[in-house]
Amino acid sequence: MNPLVVQKYGGTSVGSIERIKKVAERIAHTRKTGIDIIVVVSAMGGETDKLVDMARQINPDPKRREVDLLLSSGERVSSALLSMALDNIGCPSISMTGRQIGLLTDSSHTRARIKEIDTERAKRVLKKKHVIVVAGFQGINEHGDVTTLGRGGSDTSAVALAVALKAERCEIYTDVDGVYTADPNVVPHARKMDRVSYDEMLEMASLGAQVLQFRCVEFCKKYHMPLIVKSSLKEDSAGTLICEEDSSMEQAVVSGVMSDKNQAKITIKGVPDQPGIASKIFTGLANADLSIDMIIQNVSEEGLTDISFTLEKGDMGEAIKIVKKLGEVIKAREISADSDICKVSIVGAGMRSNSGVAAQMFRALSVENINIAMISTSEIRVSCIVDEKYAELAVRVLHDTFNVSTEIGEAELNNGAQSA
Repeated sequence: MNPLVVQKYGGTSVGSIERIKKVAERIAHTRKTGIDIIVVVSAMGGETDKLVDMARQINPDPKRREVDLLLSSGERVSSALLSMALDNIGCPSISMTGRQIGLLTDSSHTRARIKEIDTERAKRVLKKKHVIVVAGFQGINEHGDVTTLGRGGSDTSAVALAVALKAERCEIYTDVDGVYTADPNVVPHARKMDRVSYDEMLEMASLGAQVLQFRCVEFCKKYHMPLIVKSSLKEDSAGTLICEEDSSMEQAVVSGVMSDKNQAKITIKGVPDQPGIASKIFTGLANADLSIDMIIQNVSEEGLTDISFTLEKGDMGEAIKIVKKLGEVIKAREISADSDICKVSIVGAGMRSNSGVAAQMFRALSVENINIAMISTSEIRVSCIVDEKYAELAVRVLHDTFNVSTEIGEAELNNGAQSA
């Protein structure tokens, strides 16, 4: 049996007829080396946004089920066109939807999670030496309804198929040639990394790095699937390998600096400081499938406290409706929201063995008069909520502070700095 590779091409990579033809040539060349290939594609660049805009013109608040059916059409167009392009150059192929490839999800429309993949049909097609071109981002639930996997869902489709079919690796082709220490549009001297550990990439993906979707990295880590990110626009792109952490290599204190402007903060003021109150608030949000990121609760005064939390900006309206209803029940004094915020984060496996990293981050931001509204940490990450207008300045300052553009990226930590 031939080795199997799963390749995923993003919207920019299939953004025009000419680019689809180029992708077909790349796939056909790889296929001639004796490798079986499954290709997962996104919608052509800008197509999903057009569909969303059309939906909002029809109905400002459409049902999520109908949104899924609409948005899934973009990937179907890409997969069919790419399959046609492959056939035209003598590379036998077949396009498949999420349903046809056997990708079963739960029923959480617009943010579905994969339950299982029936691989029998895919295996039969691969035996016929056909390339399979899969419409990414979509699946089907137990009721036969089309579902979508949320932002970046084609990455998740690709990795899930690679795991289910025991591929040698998964390759993500995009318009950048790898994972960088920061957004090169913000930090021109940002460095492309040759390899990144699963843990570091998980943090980066969750903190605003757009190159990979968080859930796809989760899959890779759980099933030890090697993942390569490389450019579809450069023939000689070596890309970045995401893999197990290599203990033999010295780890950077800070290997990447990210910012995420897709954040909103909601504050509930004057909440009774009693057992069960927080549970009521966050259970109500969880029941609506709203994912909460950072949470902070102030010290109680006169039996009352304030609770603030962050979530994706697009979920703010729905969250406010829920919180206002809950606020009446728990007799909260006031509810406010702020969408002009940004989460700025530093990530690095070397933080485990270096003290003072958080202190140095806070000091660097304070020098630039950037106020910190919320703080969250993990073993290899520190995140701060700041005003959105300071997002790019904060990224540049922190990138320089920790010398992230150097090979090791290790900053000189001041003596006496407090441990993170």
